[in-house]
Amino acid sequence: MCGIVGYIGHKEAQQILIGGLKRLEYRGYDSAGVATMDKNAKTTLLRSKGKVTELEARAQTHKTKDTVGIGHTRWATHGEPSKRNAHPHHVGDIYLVHNGIIENYQDLKHMLAKHDYIFKSDTDSEVLAALIDYLNKDTSTLLEAVTGALKMVVGAYGIALFSVKDPNEIIIARKGSPLIVGIAEGEVFIASDASALVGHTDRVIYLHDSEIGVCSREGIQLYDLDAQVVDAEVEKLELDLQAIQKEGFDHFLLKEIYEQPASLRSTLSGRINVKTNSVKLGGVNMSDDELRDIRNIMIVGCGTAYYAGMMAGYFIEQFTDDITIRSEVASELRYRSFHVPDNTVALIVSQSGETADTLACLQELKRRGVKCLGIVNAVGSTIAREVDGGVYVHVGAEISVASTKAFTSQVAAITMFGLMVAQAKGASVKALNTYVKELYLLPGEIEAVLENTSTEIKKIAKEYARFEHALYVGRDTQFPIALEGALKLKEVGYIQAEGYAAGELKHGPIALIDDRFFEVYFLQDNWLYEKSQSNLIEMNARGAHAVVITNTDKRISAEKVVRIKTKLEILTPMVFNVVSQLLAYYIAVARGNDVDQPRNLAKSVTVE
Repeated sequence: MCGIVGYIGHKEAQQILIGGLKRLEYRGYDSAGVATMDKNAKTTLLRSKGKVTELEARAQTHKTKDTVGIGHTRWATHGEPSKRNAHPHHVGDIYLVHNGIIENYQDLKHMLAKHDYIFKSDTDSEVLAALIDYLNKDTSTLLEAVTGALKMVVGAYGIALFSVKDPNEIIIARKGSPLIVGIAEGEVFIASDASALVGHTDRVIYLHDSEIGVCSREGIQLYDLDAQVVDAEVEKLELDLQAIQKEGFDHFLLKEIYEQPASLRSTLSGRINVKTNSVKLGGVNMSDDELRDIRNIMIVGCGTAYYAGMMAGYFIEQFTDDITIRSEVASELRYRSFHVPDNTVALIVSQSGETADTLACLQELKRRGVKCLGIVNAVGSTIAREVDGGVYVHVGAEISVASTKAFTSQVAAITMFGLMVAQAKGASVKALNTYVKELYLLPGEIEAVLENTSTEIKKIAKEYARFEHALYVGRDTQFPIALEGALKLKEVGYIQAEGYAAGELKHGPIALIDDRFFEVYFLQDNWLYEKSQSNLIEMNARGAHAVVITNTDKRISAEKVVRIKTKLEILTPMVFNVVSQLLAYYIAVARGNDVDQPRNLAKSVTVE
């Protein structure tokens, strides 16, 4: 949540910062601001409520040639979205931007008030700026003041700041909130997300927790909290400009839905072999003996990542009979007195690799000695660095706040890990054949669904966009898809939607069926078809406005029936899910919603 950019070099900083903020706006879009400084320490501070375009308009009438600056796009935590709560914050000599939460800010604020500090905002971030300014009065360097302040705060932070006392440096630091530094000749770029660095440099340094960087035109020097020098590892940024552009699509969400065949092929590439019916994941760092010893798989994630874990768990249960699988909501697990049985492997699932609750679970599980593997998209992210091994899903940049292609590839990656465990345990090639074959076919099947159903779904969406409530229903492997489908509609459609297991309808939810609700029913032609059909009949008897997504040619009674032709049997829910994604997208468009930046949400949840 929230986006940070920074620049020090010889170019005009203001436009570089605003360009970076536009790329990071999916991380927060309640307000935005930039602060720049020239060689004489003269500063310009611009802040505005709303999206970066508001800030950009202000910058047109307040242009500067300053070559040092920091910027921020905000997702509000402390204090309402407003100009006065926008970053950067200016206190004394200090200008600061901050991602994260300072938990003890009230105590620090009370202490600083005794030293005549008057606060203009409701934020915890302004308190941190004031604390650094206060300490800087009695320190010989800004670095000393920053290290002192960070030892006093409790919470999470990614910060970038400068002082008018030194117009030739920017100081950055992180703990629990990502920061990346881009290095080029005579200039340094700072960002909380790699997308802001694309086109400027491909040489980057990922800050670790409790590291502080002093940035100048000569480069960056890293320190720990005791101001001891830390070696920096320069890596190559694997992201191109094309990946963060819409390429003719109206929204990033639609683009990313349509990218799923290609992104899924990237996830599967070199990992499944249809000829030998085998799977090989190179990054798990586990021997066959270690894989054979696994008796429990714990899958940990939040939101869409949690549902991906649940979905894959249903699949893995079908081809393993001596492994217990449990999917856990990270934000709950981290505070529970949970028990971890022996021979457990934890799969830590996060698109960004920075999700705060998921990261906290990883750290607790590692403390308990549990082997932890990451299912992550963002290379160089905190989770990717802290796990014992894992799988990059390689879906490329996912810009829209609502996740689509990451979900599909997370399910595939977790399922492949289950297949690899089954292989190690001696499962026959024949027994795993269907799963390997269907994974191989899945990208093409998704491609066909996108080509054949998009127009139909767009038309249906226009009819059902008037509803304010929805139920998503499915049995067995369709249940996680119902949960994920309801989440997507909530996120972008702003429709109150709930996902339910079909067998639970009579235990309460069926009472909701009336003319205020529409229903999305996932009906797969498999061994549970008759039971699922019975649930649909019960709903229809109560006046349901049902949209049925199915792969059967059998007669179905419903307001709308979307029939999917697919070669798949086991992985059918994955193509149904694509239809569900399209439905949420087109409903959001029909309702006139901001599809890529839905209200109150941000892409990377780096605070609780």
